[in-house]
Order: sequence, then structure tokens, then C-alpha cells
Amino acid sequence: MKRSKTYLLALAVLVALALRALAQEPAAPSAPGGVHEVQMTAKKYEFNPNLITVKKGEHVKLVITALDREHGFKLEAFGIDQKLKKGDPTTIEFTADKVGTFKFQCSEFCGFGHGKMKGKLVVEE
Repeated sequence: MKRSKTYLLALAVLVALALRALAQEPAAPSAPGGVHEVQMTAKKYEFNPNLITVKKGEHVKLVITALDREHGFKLEAFGIDQKLKKGDPTTIEFTADKVGTFKFQCSEFCGFGHGKMKGKLVVEE
């Protein structure tokens, strides 16, 4: 009898702790209207990552570091064309206010593979 009360009390404490932890869980970073931060690099003919997926309504914050030379970041659908200085993280912020797939590219000539330095932003409903 005494042992079963101890087990029940331990079980009740565990359930209470689990419920408390669930109640304190932070909101998901991809919740609509939230901030979606992406750390990126730009180097000889590639962006990493070159595919970014966000939700409509999110505030997007791209922090891009050009590793090998000056590059550019052009996301025409959102009116962005930013020079990226070598070694300096550049922050680009905008609101993903339209759904679709939008191409971005390097906008500073960086060599023979410059035309291949592209990526996609996917904004989901």
C-alpha cells in the first residue's frame, strides 16, 4: 500500500513536469509573421545554402558572408541588389509577402562561372 502511493506520487510529479515543459515550449521559428534568419556564404560560383524556404509573412533576415572576393546578392522579386564585401557579413532583411519560387543570383561579376551562381527562395503559404 505504501509503495503504490509512492509510485502514484512519482507518476503525478512526472506528469506535472511534462505538462509544464510543454506549456513553456517556445514558438517555432517558422511561424507566420516571425523572423526567419539564415546564415549564408558566397564563394566562387555558389551560394550556400542555395535553396531557402520560408513562410509567407515571415520577416527574413539573410546574413551573407563573401568568403573569397566581393560578390553581390540580387533577389529581384523583392527589390534587393546588395554588394557583399569579402569577409564582412552583410545583413539583408525583407518580408516574404508573396507566395512562390523566386530566383536569386550574384550581381557582381566574379569570373567565368558567375552565371551559374544562383539560388532559389521558396515562400510557402
